[in-house]
Amino acid sequence: MLPTTNRSKREKIHERCKNICPPKDTFERTLLHTHDKSRTDLEQVPKIFMKPDFALDDSLTFNSVLPWSHFNTAGGKGNRDAASSKLLQEKLSHYLDIVEVNIAHQISLRSEAFFHAMTSQHELQDYLKKTSQAVKMLRDKIAQIDKVMCEGSLHILRLALTRNNCVKVYNKLKLMATVHQTQPTVQVLLSTSEFVGALDLIATTQEVLQQELQGIHSFRHLGSQLCELEKLIDKMMIAEFSTYSHSDLNRPLEDDCQVLEECVINKVSQTEEIDTDVVVKLADQMRMLNFPQWFDLLKDIFSKFTIFLQRVKATLNIIHSVVLSVLDKNQRTRELEEISQQKNAAKDNSLDTEVAYLIHEGMFISDAFGEGELTPIAVDTTSQRNASPNSEPCSSDSVSEPECTTDSSSSKEHTSSSAIPGGVDIMVSEDMKLTDSELGKLANNIQELLYSASDICHDRAVKFLMSRAKDGFLEKLNSMEFITLSRLMETFILDTEQICGRKSMSLLGALQSQANKFVNRFHEERKTKLSLLLDNERWKQADVPAEFQDLVDSISDGKIALPEKKSGTTEERKPAEVLIVEGQQYAVVGTVLLLIRIILEYCQCVDNIPSVTTDMLTRLSDLLKYFNSRSCQLVLGAGALQVVGLKTITTKNLALSSRCLQLIVHYIPVIRAHFEARLPPKQYSMLRHFDHITKDYHDHIAEISAKLVAIMDSLFDKLLSKYEVKAPVPSACFRNICKQMTKMHEAIFDLLPEEQTQMLFLRINASYKLHLKKQLSHLNVINDGGPQNGLVTADVAFYTGNLQALKGLKDLDLNMAEIWEQKR
Repeated sequence: MLPTTNRSKREKIHERCKNICPPKDTFERTLLHTHDKSRTDLEQVPKIFMKPDFALDDSLTFNSVLPWSHFNTAGGKGNRDAASSKLLQEKLSHYLDIVEVNIAHQISLRSEAFFHAMTSQHELQDYLKKTSQAVKMLRDKIAQIDKVMCEGSLHILRLALTRNNCVKVYNKLKLMATVHQTQPTVQVLLSTSEFVGALDLIATTQEVLQQELQGIHSFRHLGSQLCELEKLIDKMMIAEFSTYSHSDLNRPLEDDCQVLEECVINKVSQTEEIDTDVVVKLADQMRMLNFPQWFDLLKDIFSKFTIFLQRVKATLNIIHSVVLSVLDKNQRTRELEEISQQKNAAKDNSLDTEVAYLIHEGMFISDAFGEGELTPIAVDTTSQRNASPNSEPCSSDSVSEPECTTDSSSSKEHTSSSAIPGGVDIMVSEDMKLTDSELGKLANNIQELLYSASDICHDRAVKFLMSRAKDGFLEKLNSMEFITLSRLMETFILDTEQICGRKSMSLLGALQSQANKFVNRFHEERKTKLSLLLDNERWKQADVPAEFQDLVDSISDGKIALPEKKSGTTEERKPAEVLIVEGQQYAVVGTVLLLIRIILEYCQCVDNIPSVTTDMLTRLSDLLKYFNSRSCQLVLGAGALQVVGLKTITTKNLALSSRCLQLIVHYIPVIRAHFEARLPPKQYSMLRHFDHITKDYHDHIAEISAKLVAIMDSLFDKLLSKYEVKAPVPSACFRNICKQMTKMHEAIFDLLPEEQTQMLFLRINASYKLHLKKQLSHLNVINDGGPQNGLVTADVAFYTGNLQALKGLKDLDLNMAEIWEQKR
């Protein structure tokens, strides 16, 4: 409460103010009126004076306010300019009066607030006085509390901080002493080939130098020295690993087994036919080996290469297992870190509650943090110190040292154990760990190293193969020898692919190249052989040896391959007159029998060397086309007259040629199916060659049939053109015709099937009727029952009877009524 005198004094002031100030309504009306009047007066003042950036030092503003024309007295206008200047001065004075009046009016409007502020100032001074007294009392109390309660505690804290600083200095000196012993310790480790431990120690020391001992002048050269030590260790590890690799890969592949060069030398030296004093070069000596000797040598080399690759793979698998183990450990470590981070996040969420509780209990916040965090860090620091050789653990006093433990934890080293096959544990330092991408790259490089080893083995094998092929040795191999060689190389390629997981292409390419050369020679030999057979073929029916019958029987059983020769069989089977194929008889010439065998050789070669399937298909197509065209030239084209010296091409030659072609046509679908089963789907279009060949063969067979009909047609034309209708009956012409028909039948009946014979004689009979009808028309003999008609009928009956009496033609419908002209 304020004193009574002060209150009465202020009441008097308040009453006086009320008398001075008009009532609120009157005041508002007066204020409105005054405000309108002031606005009207202010509108007289130019806007330039109201701008916030109004300044007379601006030349444009100055010229606008005080035009120079009012001060120009030259030219006899002095009196008028003086009047203008005076008018301008009065105008500016009027503007100033308006502004001053408005300012005074605004001040008068706010007089009540001004006086109220003056009144409140007295009250504020009273409050400040009381506050000053209260602050003085509080300061006195605080000074007493500080003296009684705080000075001693703060002194203890300062002593504790000093002690902590001393401990940090002590620990730093111990750490410097440990680091100082790094180089001698590394030398000791290197003397026992402990490269991992030496590198681990170097990495730890470098980290300590960069973090905890950064800026220490006495260690300014230690970092570069440690880098040089790392390079030295790198060279030592490479040299030792190279020595191990050489000793491991050069040790005997098996008992009493030598490396590749010694293997070749031993094989050559054991061959009596080779004089090593005359033939000095190893490659020349190797070329003097015959195929069985050279093949055994190649088999031995492939065996050594396979064992070599298996040994390389075993060594690389160990390295690869270590890399994969480290990768797996890294993955598990990341998962554990994620779990730890989640737990820490949960712990941080409960921190505010814990701190509030500790404050409530009267404890310091720093103490709460120190108990919860510093102890584990100190434990990690102790573990880190123990990890380094010749290092001493931090003293137990350092448990409550925040700065010391923080520095130590930054350089601490986590180690993890990774197990690999064989029970060996690999200790991986956190500082020595590679990144996952580097480990993955290392794993890929290990696999590439195995690929390179496989490629080298294949390249060496190719070199060995090509050195033997220089004199055309491989091209001179027979089919069985080349197939044996091809299978050996394919087996080696598959073995290395299984070991390395990738197919090396160099040896495969060399095999394909040699296979192409073999296919060319294989085809040329058989084509030449077929050409010689055809050029010497007399187109007579040949006996069929039992082995060829067995050959076609095996094809009928679905096996397209050359039958194996039966050993120990003393019984000799006699050759047959015809070849039996699925119940049908085929009279053939000797060339076709050999052609069937050649075709089977092509098919069997495809089975033995699948890589040459497409080439073999093309070559076989060429061979079949060649047989078709050449046989056509020799028989239909009568080339055999000059080549073999035949006197004429008989109907028997033609029928035999047709039957041989039919036999080949019979086997074309079987050959096609054989190749189709071995071709990739994208090359099925090549099978169209067989369709074209089949069409060509059918056309050729049709041409032979047409030729047989043409022979009889010319005979009919010759004989019937001289036919005269007169006694005796049968006439000589018809007896001659029947004689020739009988010869034709005797020539072809044993060669062609009965159905083909009937079809052929139907066509011959049609030709006969056509010529007879023509001759009868020429002779004006008609079917009128007269004497001439009777003679012709008797001759025709004789012809019909003779023809139907031939074997297989009894039921032949001759329809002889067609020989007569139809009555008009």
